[in-house]
Amino acid sequence: MSILMLFFMILPTMASAEGSGKTIVVGLSADFAPYEFHKNIDGQDQIVGSDVEIAKRIAADMGAQLQIQDIPFDSLLPALSSGRIDMIISGMTPTEDRRKNVDFSESYYISRQVIMTRAEDKDKYASFDSLKGITIGVQKGSIQEGIAKDIEGAKLTSVDKISDVVLQLQSKRVDAAVMEGPVAEGQVANHSDLAITAAQIPNSDTEMAIAVKKGNTELLAQINGTLADLKKTDAVPKFIQEATALNSDEQTEPNSIFSIFWDYRHYYATGVQYTLLLSALGVLFGFVIGLIVALLRLSNLNVLRWIAMTYIEILRGTPMLVQLLIIHYGIAQTFHIEFSVLQSGIITLSINSSAYLAEIFRAGIQGVDRGQTEAARSLGMSYGMTLRHIIIPQAIKSVLPAIGNEFVVIIKESSIVSFIGVADLMFQAQAVRSITYSALYPLLIAAAIYFVMTFVLSKLLGMVERRWSVSDKR
Repeated sequence: MSILMLFFMILPTMASAEGSGKTIVVGLSADFAPYEFHKNIDGQDQIVGSDVEIAKRIAADMGAQLQIQDIPFDSLLPALSSGRIDMIISGMTPTEDRRKNVDFSESYYISRQVIMTRAEDKDKYASFDSLKGITIGVQKGSIQEGIAKDIEGAKLTSVDKISDVVLQLQSKRVDAAVMEGPVAEGQVANHSDLAITAAQIPNSDTEMAIAVKKGNTELLAQINGTLADLKKTDAVPKFIQEATALNSDEQTEPNSIFSIFWDYRHYYATGVQYTLLLSALGVLFGFVIGLIVALLRLSNLNVLRWIAMTYIEILRGTPMLVQLLIIHYGIAQTFHIEFSVLQSGIITLSINSSAYLAEIFRAGIQGVDRGQTEAARSLGMSYGMTLRHIIIPQAIKSVLPAIGNEFVVIIKESSIVSFIGVADLMFQAQAVRSITYSALYPLLIAAAIYFVMTFVLSKLLGMVERRWSVSDKR
C-alpha cells in the first residue's frame, strides 16, 4: 500500500448508503483467541475466530456487508455509544452496569474462567484460597477484572491487551492472571513457561452476548433470530473448535527477534507508511494552524490574543489521548460528525502540534530585530508584506531546529492513534504480538523502527540547518 493510497483514505467518503449497499459494522478486540484474533492467511492479515463467524452469519441473514473494526476492549462501548459501530461481538459479558448503557442479545455461549500462572507456580496456586493477597493481572474493562476484584486481598494490575497480561506474568510483575478458559489454553500451548492451575473460581461461568446501541430493537431482533438458528445446530461450539484448530495450526513460538521481523515485515512496512503519513500531515497542518495562532497571539486586539492564548493553554494542558477520544468519540456522539480513524488521528496530531508550534513561531517572530520591520515600513511595505517577506522567513529559519524536534516528537507520539484502531506501526506491532504469541519481541522491533525513523529525520534536519547557516554567512 503506497503513501498516495493512504492519502486518499483520508478524504471523506462521498458514496451514499444506497449506492454502496447495506453495511453492518462490528467492533471487537482481536487479541482474544479463539474468539477473535489476527491470522496470516495466504500472505494477508485477517481477523478470524468464532465471534467473526457469528458476525458473518448475522450479516448474511441481514443481506449486509460485514465490516470489522479492531478496537481495544475498553474502547468498544464508547465506540458503540457514539454510533461508530453497530454491534460488539467480543466475548462480552452482559453485566448490569453494561446493561445501563447498551442492550444485549440472548447469550450465545457460556465461558469458564481459569487461573493462569507461571509453570513453576502451578502447584503454589492450586486452590482459590491460595490466591488471597497476591498480585493478579487482568485485561482492563473485562469480566475477569470484576472477578479478580472479588478475590480477598488481591492486588490488581489491569492492562489493555491479553499479550500484556502474559508479559506481566512472564516478567514476574504479577503472580497469576484470571483468563477465559480457551484463551488461557491457547497461551499455555504457545508458552511452555505458563500453566493453568487447578484453582476453581466459584460462580465464574459467564455468559457471552452481543451488544447493540440502547434502543436499537430492530437490530437486536435480527441478531436474536440468527443466534436462535445457530443454537438449533449447536454451531457456536463448532465455531470455537474450528477457530482453536486454526489458531494452533503451524503456531510455534518464534525462535528469535529476527525471524519475527522477517516473517512479518509487511506488517511493519504498512505501519511505517501510516506513521509517516500521520506525522507528516500532522506537522504540515500543525505548521499552518500554529503560524496563524502565533500571529493572533501577537495581535494588538485583546480578544484575538485571548482566543490564541486559550487555544494554546488548553491543548498544551490536556493529554493528547483525551483530545483523541473527544475528537473521535465525543464529537460523533454529541454533534453526529463522524471522522474516520485516520481523519481523527490527523486532526488530533495537527491541533496538538499547532499549540506547541504557535509558541515556537511566536518566539521566532519576536526574536527578529524590530529595526528590520521599521526599515521595511519606511520603504513603503505594508504590515502584511513585511511579515510575509521579511519577518516570517527569518523567524522560521531561526526556529527550524525546534520545528524539526516537534516533527520527531510527533512521529513518536503518533503511536497513540493505535488506541482507536489506526493501523500505524504500534497497531501492527500489537497485531504481530497477537499472531505470534510473543509479548516482547514485536515491541522491540517497533522501538527499533521508531528509532531509525527519528534518527534519520534528525540527521536530515541537521543537514538542512547547516546548509542554511552556510548561506547566511555568504
